[in-house]
Amino acid sequence: MLEINFNPFPVLESERLVLRKITPADVDEVFAIRSDAQTMKYIPRPLAKTKEDALEHINVVNKAIEDNVGINWGISFKDDPKLLGMICLIRMQPENYRTETGYILHPDYHRKGIISEAFNTVIDYAFNVLKFHSLEAVIDPDNFASEQLLIKHKFVKEGHFKENCFYEGKFLDAVIYSRINR
Repeated sequence: MLEINFNPFPVLESERLVLRKITPADVDEVFAIRSDAQTMKYIPRPLAKTKEDALEHINVVNKAIEDNVGINWGISFKDDPKLLGMICLIRMQPENYRTETGYILHPDYHRKGIISEAFNTVIDYAFNVLKFHSLEAVIDPDNFASEQLLIKHKFVKEGHFKENCFYEGKFLDAVIYSRINR
């Protein structure tokens, strides 16, 4: 079984980006992302209605890091600490050497290769540092941009689950993509 330890917090870097710990100082950016209906369209979670909601989200993700059960990085440019988005490893199954990944980006930064660059960095960390054998991503079947990102990064479709999630009075489908570390 894998031993997971995020102490000290693993700051990751790529060519343009730094993936860093999300702090209460990021509350405005977290609120801007998680309160935007278009950004959250494919994520079945309640919209942040207040900055307190955003701060609670920051506290939840940092508690997961403290407990070594998940990690969420804030995405920033190296020369500007402003949070652009978030990327994570969650629902870790160390006994199965598998974890789920997810990502969200403020719309002002779409189509600039930011998530792709951050994703490469997190995939490398998950496989080569944490030693996971497989990564999965659970997406809404209508989220074509996310599907294309996953395919670009050599994820393959594992399954399409019909109406497996009940959210806001509706049953939603989920598609699982995965990548195995060969």
